[in-house]
Amino acid sequence: MTQATSLSGRINQSVQDFITSLPDDEQATVQQSFEKLHASSVAADAVNTGDTLPDFSLPNATGRMINLYAALEQGPVVLSFYRGGWCPFCSLELQALQQILPDIRSLGATLIGVSPETPDNSLTTAEKYGLDFEVVSDVGNRTARDYGLIFTVYEEMRPLYLKWGLDVPACNGDDSWELPVPATYLTGTDRVVRAAHVDRDYTKRMEPGHILEALKELV
Repeated sequence: MTQATSLSGRINQSVQDFITSLPDDEQATVQQSFEKLHASSVAADAVNTGDTLPDFSLPNATGRMINLYAALEQGPVVLSFYRGGWCPFCSLELQALQQILPDIRSLGATLIGVSPETPDNSLTTAEKYGLDFEVVSDVGNRTARDYGLIFTVYEEMRPLYLKWGLDVPACNGDDSWELPVPATYLTGTDRVVRAAHVDRDYTKRMEPGHILEALKELV
């Protein structure tokens, strides 16, 4: 896999293209926000490898409740926390996950995406990207909080988000500006995390190939 075809390569190119398209003052604000984020303790105590995944029951895009532990009774689970379908980096990740979904299922595993978007907005995301796996709505980020993944968009970034058409409060149905730190967890029927990717830098995601490699070891 080349850098250009990897998920990280596509995201890095997206980041570069986006930032270079901004006026100098907005570029400076974005850069400062990244520096603040990297220096922060966001997700320092997040659920990670070796931990037991907290259970949840959350509505999917059509309102049906999805329970994590019930899914684990059927086999391994790949759990992906993402910010929302509006996030360009999340959209690349969701499409990459959709591409490996047949491989995930062939290994007897279930893929579940979790975001704070309302069910209606989750349905829009699923339809827009042709997602065949469950995307559940963690409205209020209660589950993300249980997993130690809470991040609040910095105040100086909020006007820019809105200017760019990224209306987080509208997508999430609240005005908290809270988002989950993107994270991927792989766990077996024992509910213990066997592989994890948690990075406060929301442009960093677990490579689909690494997910499959870890899943093969798990099964």
